[in-house]
Amino acid sequence: MRSRSEPPPGRPTLGDIAAEAGVARATAARALGGYGPVKESTRDRVWAAARKLGYTPNLVARSMVTGRTNTLGFVSADLENPFFAGTMRGILDVARAAGYEVVIANSQENPELERRTVRVLQEHRVDGLLVAPTQYQDNAHLNAVLAEGTPLVLLDRSVRGVPADAVLVDNVRAARAGVERLIELGHRRIGLVTSELPRERPVARVEEVALDPTHASTSAARSVGYLAALRNAGVPVDPSLIGIAAAYTREDARAAVAELLARPDRPTALLTVDNIFSLGAFEAIQASGLDFPGQISLLGFDDLEWTTIVRPRLSVIAQPAYDIGAAAARRLLARLSGEETAPQVLFLETTLIERGSTAPAPASPPPARRRKTAR
Repeated sequence: MRSRSEPPPGRPTLGDIAAEAGVARATAARALGGYGPVKESTRDRVWAAARKLGYTPNLVARSMVTGRTNTLGFVSADLENPFFAGTMRGILDVARAAGYEVVIANSQENPELERRTVRVLQEHRVDGLLVAPTQYQDNAHLNAVLAEGTPLVLLDRSVRGVPADAVLVDNVRAARAGVERLIELGHRRIGLVTSELPRERPVARVEEVALDPTHASTSAARSVGYLAALRNAGVPVDPSLIGIAAAYTREDARAAVAELLARPDRPTALLTVDNIFSLGAFEAIQASGLDFPGQISLLGFDDLEWTTIVRPRLSVIAQPAYDIGAAAARRLLARLSGEETAPQVLFLETTLIERGSTAPAPASPPPARRRKTAR
């Protein structure tokens, strides 16, 4: 039986590589580990021998000597969501250009899975962590990362009480700008499809989240932007126009929108707070038999591929998903390079893109169409 100290069959030992390169074991160890004085020609010879023999570096073992594994960890909240796939591409491009690889994990919007995944990545000695958190006050495991000296950057969402860099968009302002445009188009009965805004006290929620919008959930912050736009324009808030999706699925969003559209005093426009909800809303509108967008307009979040191939094409508030990931990776690399400034919160811009799914309210004169940026 092979002992734990023996390499698996076929895996070259340090002695094999040293013999192939014609150097001492200590010299081969320094060359492969990236530490201590080794001539460049000798290092090249050792690595040539290692490649010839099929050597694979043991990053964890090397980290015990160098303190680095040249790997980063990324914990996505939901990799099935195209938004997070976009952030991942940004992270990978920046990290690999700097000589780092990225270990990717998916918390599936499950706080316990997030905590467990963060712990596993720490045990594998990643040099730094990027996390899209599932909750906004669950900070013990993230503060433990910082306490151990591992740099941490949050993206898309921030967590109260965690002194780490974060890369976000201003969700309140983005949603407010979208609703303001619907109001400019003449809409007054504007519905909302969300998951976190209670019908019984929506206006009170504006004040609550406005005190700390950075640490509010994405859905809550965008819902607050919706309510703020109505209030600023003097449009009465009608709680019956708020469609609550019981779960984060397109099916629940479709059911919530179908209920809104079946009302005799149905909305003439809808804002959805998420791309999954946008898809469900789009399906419900198509199934309703209403003239789309003549009788009902739809404005969603995220400029995904499907939004441009459906008819009518979907008007969206576009988030810079790739740029969010890239900016987060750059912040993490700066920390790994020794930057010790106070934690920064970076807000990237969103863009309001008008397409065919939004139109003037019924019986309203058509105003000039435009494209603008929500800052």
